[in-house]
Amino acid sequence: MQVNRFSNVNAYDAPNHFGCASFRLQGFDASDAENFWVGMSHFLPGGGCEHEPTPLEKVYVVIAGELTVITDTDEVTLGVNDSCHIPANEARSVANRTNDVASMIVVMPYPPGANS
Repeated sequence: MQVNRFSNVNAYDAPNHFGCASFRLQGFDASDAENFWVGMSHFLPGGGCEHEPTPLEKVYVVIAGELTVITDTDEVTLGVNDSCHIPANEARSVANRTNDVASMIVVMPYPPGANS
């Protein structure tokens, strides 16, 4: 078992995110996870990420506040304990349209050749 205390994890820059602080909880340099990594992102009011596809599937789990996830065909607001799966290559953006900080867990596979 490999335990990471939140007080010891490292922040990272999530590409094309704004008004956001992201932390690597597992995977890459944070643990020996072999098939996926886990991050946590805190979005300030008005924060989010640009609308674009990424080549890897991902799962979002909101753990505080509300976040709106927008795809080319849908828009949904997720609250605490709500989750969604974004397939590989599906364009999406995330927006915090509230006046509160919103937080979510992100689970993604490693890019090819990038695992820990």
